[in-house]
Amino acid sequence: MIIFDAHLDLAWNAIDWNRDLRLSCERIRKYENDLGMTDKGRGCNTVSLPDLRRGKVIIVIATLLPRILRIGAMPAIQRFNHMEAAYGHSYGQLAYYRGLCQEGHLRWIKDWPALDGHINEWKADENSTTLPLGFILSMEGADSILRPDQVQEWFDAGLRIVGPAHYGVSPYAHGTATEGGLFEQGPALLREMERVGMILDVTHLSDQCFDEALDIYGGPVLASHHNNRTLTPNQRQLTDEQTRRLIQRGAVIGHALDTWMMIPNWVRGETKTFVPLEKICDHIDRVCQIAGNAQHAAIGTDLDGGFGREQSPDDLDTIADLQNIPAMLRKRGYKEADVEGIMHGNWLRFFKEAWARDMGQGSGDRG
Repeated sequence: MIIFDAHLDLAWNAIDWNRDLRLSCERIRKYENDLGMTDKGRGCNTVSLPDLRRGKVIIVIATLLPRILRIGAMPAIQRFNHMEAAYGHSYGQLAYYRGLCQEGHLRWIKDWPALDGHINEWKADENSTTLPLGFILSMEGADSILRPDQVQEWFDAGLRIVGPAHYGVSPYAHGTATEGGLFEQGPALLREMERVGMILDVTHLSDQCFDEALDIYGGPVLASHHNNRTLTPNQRQLTDEQTRRLIQRGAVIGHALDTWMMIPNWVRGETKTFVPLEKICDHIDRVCQIAGNAQHAAIGTDLDGGFGREQSPDDLDTIADLQNIPAMLRKRGYKEADVEGIMHGNWLRFFKEAWARDMGQGSGDRG
């Protein structure tokens, strides 16, 4: 089963965590354990390029994440003190992706013909050891966009998706764990995104910002890595009403494998309850029940998003274990076409429709 994962912080792991993602998870873990690394997430990562390939996760949304990792600080993941630093940091991450493209490890997907061609090439040779893995570039938190009129620069650089906020606030919006609406330049950012054809990711927006953003922005909308608030009460999750509004806009919702988002009352560093991978099917099923079909639920794991196996489903060793989800969905009565939709087809349909709006002249290439 081909898999499309809508949220992975690949460059952030490579640069801020100093991980060589060309190595297997096993080798990365050994390296970190041999060095005696004991910080959260060390020695237990779940994502690498070989493990993506082994699990046929052949297309992902990969992020620019303008956050700094300060070991020993609280919290360890912090905002930059000024936007120019975030701007430079994101361009460094962009260069990392460019380098992997030049070496043939990744293929940068910027429009529908490139995505369609990438999928067809893999379908023709599903066991390939040489075909590049595909990625669509997203920015998680808009701290790196110095001004709304700089959206065009980022689009020309290959960025296709922006989530205006992350944890806390950004220069444009309130995010996770905060309450409030868009800041002064937020509406201008959204209007410029719509003008150039940049897709809006509502993930991490505060409830008020979610409503305001959908009122202002008329372009394609997605939720890259969310779960359901009824099943796991927390502001980080989508309410049923937010889910309905996204469905009305033709959005697809990727479901995250961060354990505290999968079950209620899971506390980082404390809870020892066994959380099986199949729990994510509860959240997927919730979206399908609200929609009345399986066309809006998908995968957006956020694996290694500041954590490792200690905060992932207990029966997941690496991202290759996503291949166990189709059988779990079939057991719940999902038809094969719906299973394929959840694992990759819904995202493919979304981008085909989104990019049909003439998102510009970008193309998929190797650098």
